[in-house]
Amino acid sequence: MSTRRSPARRRYANNRSGSAASPARRAAASPARRAAATWLAAAAILALTAACSSGDSGDAGTSGDPEPSDTAGEGGGDQTLTVFAAASLTEPMEDLLEMFAEDHPDVRIEPAVYDGSSTLVTQLTEGAQADVLATANTSTMEDLVAAFPDQNLEPTLFATNTLVIAVPEGNPLGITSLADLDEATFVTCAPEVPCGAAATELFDLAGFGGEPVSLEQNVTAAAERVVSGEVDAALVYATDVTSRENELEAVVPGEAAEVVNEYPIVALQDSVLGQELVDLVMSEDGMHVLVGYGFGVPEAQ
Repeated sequence: MSTRRSPARRRYANNRSGSAASPARRAAASPARRAAATWLAAAAILALTAACSSGDSGDAGTSGDPEPSDTAGEGGGDQTLTVFAAASLTEPMEDLLEMFAEDHPDVRIEPAVYDGSSTLVTQLTEGAQADVLATANTSTMEDLVAAFPDQNLEPTLFATNTLVIAVPEGNPLGITSLADLDEATFVTCAPEVPCGAAATELFDLAGFGGEPVSLEQNVTAAAERVVSGEVDAALVYATDVTSRENELEAVVPGEAAEVVNEYPIVALQDSVLGQELVDLVMSEDGMHVLVGYGFGVPEAQ
């Protein structure tokens, strides 16, 4: 989180003369003294102008008492919120961040980072900074918790998702099951990514041995391969088809209900703003947004 200094309070100079000279003394002043007085007056005007200009600019290096920050956070300055979230959460998280912004008008919300959960965890363990992490399965979150034992992180489950076979609108190849993928080109996520790990489990349950033509690094990339017409199908989350309902259709494999991904979320680095976002996600309003995009609600909720 970064801090910006609010414009400094304007300072006004008081230029008071000690005593006014009499008309007689002014009349008697020599040309040299009049010239000196003129130069002094000019210098005073320049100094006054510079002082006022400096006060108006709000330069962070000027002295004087700054105005209180226009945010309520500890430490004074403006606050920022940075979110790392699984790619499958893009649409609902954007809605949730809009809701958060309405209640926190003085908080700058950085563009959220959406990617495969394992990629996000790697970035964080390598030094990236964020206030909130939401992943698409529990194992990647456990990797993060293990990497930062000093933070005493306590993730909370907030959503569930299941895999479907995404096909183009109209299902031109008539795909109805995993077995039909043997006659089609399809993609899955890489096995280290939650959607890829789920696909591997699903294939094992179904006894399906088909080979994808490529392994994508996040579920959004997999869905877009079908949208673009590069492949016939992809194993993606049900929510990824819901968000592209005018371009994709979902075929639900028979074993899909047995492979359920649970989504955890956590505030990082004791971030107060991060915890407030987590609270919003877990609220009734937050659940309403998630369900609207096709996510399930964990049984504990």
